[in-house]
Amino acid sequence: MKSTELKLIVQEKYGKIAGASEGDEKGSCCCSPDGCSSADYTVFSEKYDQLEGYNPDADLNLGCGIPTDFAGIKQGDHVLDLGSGAGNDCFVARAIVGESGHVTGIDFTIPMLIKAEENRKKLGYSNIDFMEGDIEEMPLPDNSYDVVLSNCVLNLVPDKHKAFREIMRVLKPGGHFCVSDVVIKGEMPDKMRSDAELYVGCVAGASEYDKYVNIIRNAGFVDIVIHKEKQIILPDTSVPVISDGNTPGIFSITLSASKPMINS
Repeated sequence: MKSTELKLIVQEKYGKIAGASEGDEKGSCCCSPDGCSSADYTVFSEKYDQLEGYNPDADLNLGCGIPTDFAGIKQGDHVLDLGSGAGNDCFVARAIVGESGHVTGIDFTIPMLIKAEENRKKLGYSNIDFMEGDIEEMPLPDNSYDVVLSNCVLNLVPDKHKAFREIMRVLKPGGHFCVSDVVIKGEMPDKMRSDAELYVGCVAGASEYDKYVNIIRNAGFVDIVIHKEKQIILPDTSVPVISDGNTPGIFSITLSASKPMINS
């Protein structure tokens, strides 16, 4: 399947999630475009309700970590959230940056952007904006952000090399990113990797753990830190999930890395 086809599948599925009524597809990110199974895939997500700035209307249970916990965001920072969805991480980040900072969310799914903007208007925030864009080719200026966030989105991007080069480009010198994402340890079966249903559902688009870290390193980032790692036990027992060094395993990780300062 070509990357353009995969992107269309992702857009269609997440568009349906954004438009779903409360309790329908909310949190069921690991489904095919034609419908959801009965499995509870909220095993990927973590609870945000204890965080300042949390907005339940923006929480669709589509994440696999809480990157704002480890992002080192400061008051006054300019923050970019990749694949911002309904705005969950943006609203939490906004509570940290305060009135003097700014948060931008970028997403390529129009229904998600509409939902995020509705949430922003309800809260009356003027220092958050949501914009349409592709993470592989962001319509954003160079050297503009102190911190870049992403939550269970980069695993859905076909070309992760491009994505991390773009993150490098838009970060200010000395800036950093913090992302939560899904990675694979061990060799996953080819069929699983090519299965569009699992691709949209966070698994088949995931990179192998060491390869993922090497992509970040090859993009020029330094000070790579793995803050959190959690094995994902999927309800589908046909998927191998035990990681003992020989059999493959699915993990959510939260990691950060920095863009080097420009030498004077």
